[in-house]
Amino acid sequence: MKKIYEVAKYNPFWNGIGYDDFVAMMQCLNTRTKTFDKGEIVMLSGDLVSQICLVISGGVRIIHEDVAGNSTILTELGPAELFGEAFAYAGLDHSPVTVQAGEKSEILFFDYKKLITTCAVACLFHARLIENMVKVLAQKNLQLQQKIEILSKRTTREKLLSYFDLQRGAAKKFTIGLNREEMARYLCIDRSAMSNELCKMRDEGLITFKKNTFELL
Repeated sequence: MKKIYEVAKYNPFWNGIGYDDFVAMMQCLNTRTKTFDKGEIVMLSGDLVSQICLVISGGVRIIHEDVAGNSTILTELGPAELFGEAFAYAGLDHSPVTVQAGEKSEILFFDYKKLITTCAVACLFHARLIENMVKVLAQKNLQLQQKIEILSKRTTREKLLSYFDLQRGAAKKFTIGLNREEMARYLCIDRSAMSNELCKMRDEGLITFKKNTFELL
């Protein structure tokens, strides 16, 4: 339990929640953990939405599939990040996306209905958790706006530069968790066109890269 808490405390959902309350909460919210291998499906599009999930270790990808079978990576989530909360609070009965483990991952599941209703013993942390969840949803909205900003760029180069700028933070050199195919799906661009543009940007002295490690010059 201590291991889970040491990861979970970095998510704003647990702001102000001490270890003792966290342990009590784990029992109150009917939590369970499960390990997934790389590529294994954590949640399939169309599955019933009944739980909120926390990445304890590894990472997952949120994937949207259209009626033609084309898939787009909406986002990647790593340790201490939540998923499923927006669907639960929106009142969706079924998941509109597929969640896939990007690497071997351990996931914590808990019942969101237990969160939004007062339990029989009136746990003091319930009100704090609901307040924290509002902040989490607001942050997810900001992340969505960032993704929209990237996709709104007209050219492949503009999308790449906008994406790199978001990924690197304050560093010039950074590593992303997507391979070329996955990055093209995330940016909604053709893989060949993206690879050609990356080579042009390298030849023009804008970037250098080796596999998934990039540097903006």
